[in-house]
Amino acid sequence: MARIRVKNLLIRTYIGFNPEELVNKQDVIINLEIETDIPVSAMEVDEPIDIFDYKTITKKIIALVQDGKFKLLEVLTQKILDLIMADKKVKWAKVEVDKPHALRFAESVSMEMEAGR
Repeated sequence: MARIRVKNLLIRTYIGFNPEELVNKQDVIINLEIETDIPVSAMEVDEPIDIFDYKTITKKIIALVQDGKFKLLEVLTQKILDLIMADKKVKWAKVEVDKPHALRFAESVSMEMEAGR
């Protein structure tokens, strides 16, 4: 079993339900942890044979977030988790989405969700 981490993926999206949030994109910071098996064949020949492709899933997440509009941080986090878990090579995943400056006296607010099979 291997654990892949994507750290501090910074994307701009529409997030929130206040009037200014509905018309202005804001930054979100996404952190992922994904557990998957690495086939012995891939390790023996040092080739991407039947491995989980973290570059492809990252591109899909970027497209989902950039092109979407979300009122709730919970919904955005769940959609990212669902996208990751759609790949049957994923055994377990955890997603954390930070919304910087969401609260006046806090650096950020974050939502974390995980799923496994």
